[in-house]
Amino acid sequence: MAEGKDRNVALWRQNLVVIFVLIVAAIFLVRLMIMQIAEGESYRSYLTEGYSVTKTIEASRGDIVDRYGRSLAANRVRYDITFDKNNIVKDSENSVILELISILEENGEEWIDNLPITKEEPFEYSGTEAARTKLRKHLDLAEFASAEDVVFRLKEKYGLEEMSSEDFRKVAGVRYEMDRVGYNYVTPYTFAKDVSAVTINIISEHSYYFQGIEITENYERQYPNGDVAPHIVGITGIIYEEEYAELDKTVYGINDIIGKSGLELAFESVLKGKDGKMKVTYDANGEIISEEIIEEAVPGATVVSTIDMDLQRVAYSALEKQILNLRNTAEAGKGKESEGGVVVVMEVGTGEILAAANYPSYNLSTYYQDYAELLETDYNPLFNRAAEGTYAPGSTFKPVVATAALQLGNIKANTTVNCEHVYTYFTDYQPTCLGHHGKITVRQALGYSCNIFFYETGRIMGIDNIRQYAYYYGLGEPTGIEIKERIGQVSNPNWASEHGIYWNNGDVLQASIGQGYSLFSPIQMANYVATIANRGVRVNAHFVKSINSHDFSEILYETPVEVLSDMEMTDYTYETILSGMLQSSQDSSGFVWGDFNIKVASKTGTPQTTTKTVNSTFICYAPADDPQIAIAVVIEKGWQGYTAAPVAKEIMEYYFGTGTGNAPETGILVP
Repeated sequence: MAEGKDRNVALWRQNLVVIFVLIVAAIFLVRLMIMQIAEGESYRSYLTEGYSVTKTIEASRGDIVDRYGRSLAANRVRYDITFDKNNIVKDSENSVILELISILEENGEEWIDNLPITKEEPFEYSGTEAARTKLRKHLDLAEFASAEDVVFRLKEKYGLEEMSSEDFRKVAGVRYEMDRVGYNYVTPYTFAKDVSAVTINIISEHSYYFQGIEITENYERQYPNGDVAPHIVGITGIIYEEEYAELDKTVYGINDIIGKSGLELAFESVLKGKDGKMKVTYDANGEIISEEIIEEAVPGATVVSTIDMDLQRVAYSALEKQILNLRNTAEAGKGKESEGGVVVVMEVGTGEILAAANYPSYNLSTYYQDYAELLETDYNPLFNRAAEGTYAPGSTFKPVVATAALQLGNIKANTTVNCEHVYTYFTDYQPTCLGHHGKITVRQALGYSCNIFFYETGRIMGIDNIRQYAYYYGLGEPTGIEIKERIGQVSNPNWASEHGIYWNNGDVLQASIGQGYSLFSPIQMANYVATIANRGVRVNAHFVKSINSHDFSEILYETPVEVLSDMEMTDYTYETILSGMLQSSQDSSGFVWGDFNIKVASKTGTPQTTTKTVNSTFICYAPADDPQIAIAVVIEKGWQGYTAAPVAKEIMEYYFGTGTGNAPETGILVP
């Protein structure tokens, strides 16, 4: 009885298999009938009359220009070698790749190769861990697979077993890249970018052999004035895989470039433009018989910056000259150790940044060629000190304390504090002044930079009031700039507590003279002095005037001037602060401004960085009776604040000597 049951089960299984086979056969039969009857005509047309594919027309990236329309970032036409799978002779890719590589090598040119395997035997992994993981996944290998396993699978996958090791590695790099970027009948593959005319001619002359290999016209980012504000303009580069994962795939392809820093990054969405589409029809032999633009490419918009290219060059030159002068002529411990520096020039009332020079610096035109060397260069030329550097302000902070005390009524213009060199209010902490000034008013205290006056004034007001007026001036606050910035902070008990620091009375005194834990960016410092000049009204700092259409026919956006804070400064307060800053230009940095025929309101600072070195900080605006520009200068380890003043003077000599109210002879006057 058991044997009969087993036979029934076996027969049931056999019938099930037969039914399954019949179902599959029926599906294939129906599909075949559809192809022959319903779709037969289209397939016959494909074989006899040709076919069409849609290709992308690359949009030109938008330009970045200075305030007068002079080019900071633009495009040039480049010629690339691309593979069109529609016309490549079947199974010829490997031999064609080798032949193309031979031509490029002979002409000293490169091709795209992102395979994370060393170029020579013994083959080992290279590149990032993410790239290695992606390669193993692509080859269906385990995470612990060795480089030897990868090489074996690459040879097997792409039919490279019979090649020499050298040829294998070259072809494997290209074949893997083809797969990585999704090369297919619709998506062409870019084999090499920006090839020479010699290479183009060779390929064109042998077009019978290089079927499916095309020379395509694309755009290459260039920086015609690459040494002008490179930290602000920024750089573009190829899309990293982790970036691509976050991008809109309908807008970006994996071979596209994208803004990496500065304005190139901040305004990527408007600079990018919109790619177009072209319908290309081929005959049965793969020859193009027609091209039809389905959608026009729309070039990216033009970003009009606030930077004045000429003023930027003057600012950088003045900064470099003074730092090198200090290194070469100053005494040890008195500026000879000067490292980097930064100067920011801002238009009073509008917040437009006319110049932001970092020293040392670099050139965008040679950024990628120089990158490894720049990483090793002293004093970090890649660092954007203007926006991301934070520095103790030193005595340049004293106008904040003076403003608060005057506004709140803690002092008047004729209030005096007796400076006898040592501040003796506290028994356990008695800081000193650099001088012995006797009875001194706020005007004199700003002029001589008396610490005792501001210890006493700051103690009376308290840290909360100091912080409030620092806020009004934008110190330790976002500035409004479009690029990445560090915010810094004003010394305060909460910050100290969060960082495990005990706050005591001495910290209030140090905060009152711009020491302690207060750190601000040079752009904040420039906006601060511009706010003094603007009678306490702080506006948004910015690097962009407007966004214009590519041909300048239309203004798409203009950066508004926004009031970020208004302390409602009284005329009495303003005139008192102004008188003190005019006094400072006579006393603290008088040797610089003595022969200058425009009145300058300024303040020096000498913030301590270590027990042996101090930075030089300097802020000013001019003309004092009709403010137009504000300047902040920082020289790292520059010693006294007045050592930075010559930088500001040279900028003002240029600005007021030639003016910037009219466009230069070259360039486009931008509204």
